[in-house]
Amino acid sequence: MAKIVKPLTDTKCSSAKPKVNSQGKLVNNKLADGKGLYLIVRPSGTKTWQFIYGRKQYLNDKGKPTDGVITIGDYSKVGVKGVIISLEEARARRTMYLAQIANDIDPIDYIKLEEEKLKDRFDFESVTRAWHVAYGQSSGAQESTIAKSLRNFEMYVFPIIGEKLIDSIKPRDLSRVLEHIETTGFGEVYDKVKRRLSAIFAYAVSKGYIPESPAVHLKGGLTKKKEEKHYPKLPLDRLPEFFSRLKNDTGVPLTKLYTEFALHTFARSSEMMFARWNEFDFDKSIWTIPAVRTPVKGCPSSHRGAKMRKEHVVPLSRQVKDILMEVRQYSGMGQHVFPANHDLNKFISENTVNKTLTRMKYDTKTEVCLHGFRGMARGALALSGLFDRDAIERQMSHKGENEVEWAYTHHVEYLEERKILMQWWSDYLDENKTKYVSPQEFRDRLLSDARNGIQSFKYGKLIKFQMAMLNAS
Repeated sequence: MAKIVKPLTDTKCSSAKPKVNSQGKLVNNKLADGKGLYLIVRPSGTKTWQFIYGRKQYLNDKGKPTDGVITIGDYSKVGVKGVIISLEEARARRTMYLAQIANDIDPIDYIKLEEEKLKDRFDFESVTRAWHVAYGQSSGAQESTIAKSLRNFEMYVFPIIGEKLIDSIKPRDLSRVLEHIETTGFGEVYDKVKRRLSAIFAYAVSKGYIPESPAVHLKGGLTKKKEEKHYPKLPLDRLPEFFSRLKNDTGVPLTKLYTEFALHTFARSSEMMFARWNEFDFDKSIWTIPAVRTPVKGCPSSHRGAKMRKEHVVPLSRQVKDILMEVRQYSGMGQHVFPANHDLNKFISENTVNKTLTRMKYDTKTEVCLHGFRGMARGALALSGLFDRDAIERQMSHKGENEVEWAYTHHVEYLEERKILMQWWSDYLDENKTKYVSPQEFRDRLLSDARNGIQSFKYGKLIKFQMAMLNAS
């Protein structure tokens, strides 16, 4: 049964004396008012209020909360007349501490935090720099991206609100920052700063610097509509022309093979240019692009792997494997699939494909560029009506709506269908080397063959599914 504590009275506090121990010496007398509040009467005669509680976040070796002791102040002091901290004030302070504990706030930690605020250590710039360190350690982003995120704040945000205390910043202050960035016309900076403001204030909330984030009000903010960036892609009916120009290109053989490889795999530039031979499994017809590659001395950014910083699988079609067999004649003696000219230890230029396209008399700003290959493939695959939209998006390595699920499954999800998908795209390109065939025509030919009993082993599972859908309709 819990011990019942009789509350103190002013009379008892005023008349309280130190204890006398068995040796006749004066020692502290500890008077309890209940719920952690004590009056300590010292041998000197000074009477001090203390709040004592168990710190749940700080356990001892036995797994039990350590004692937290907060000195509230003196009730009376030797040589000082009158009451300094009354019994009523001490109880009010106790009520505040108990409320903090009930909300999982450690009172001692809170007091230290408030002391730091008084020292101006919690201005916006200081908190942002602390967040930036944590972001760099946990995000997995590239170093250049991490560094750029801070430069944006140094240029556009700190001059406006950097010196303001974190708990004094209001939504209107953040709106002022974003309006300033918007007037500069840097839409990409605007979006990134807006997202990172939310992350910084969430960090401040998690640290106990502020009770809630003023950045939550930015979510519904209205901004000028930005023009979406489009990469030029060649219309599919110009594929025969493309292959004709590529065949007659005067570039070195490896450059032409690299361009053809890019069209068939529609991978991103850094994913291809830094590829290593050990990433390819020809028996399983799989190219596994790692999240991060081993950096090569003297080759900036050679550590870059899959764009989304998660391992990405690219099924290899028969045509792509044939291309790689030719590539091996030029680079098979080294580790790099696409090395630089005359140096197997370096990598092909990032602009190789676009330079090739320019040499083929294409305008890479208005007609087609390397990134446009992705749009061409995506458009043809969608027009065929043969493939699940999610399978296409996974092969494009686009993030899904559920980013947590995507992080664990995107590299292998729909893999069987993606193998068929990649073979279909290569076959479609072959079909268009001399004469244009639309994705729909190519699909109908496959379905017609299936209706006529012609078995296509390459598309067996796909045709079976499509025929079932047609019969059902």
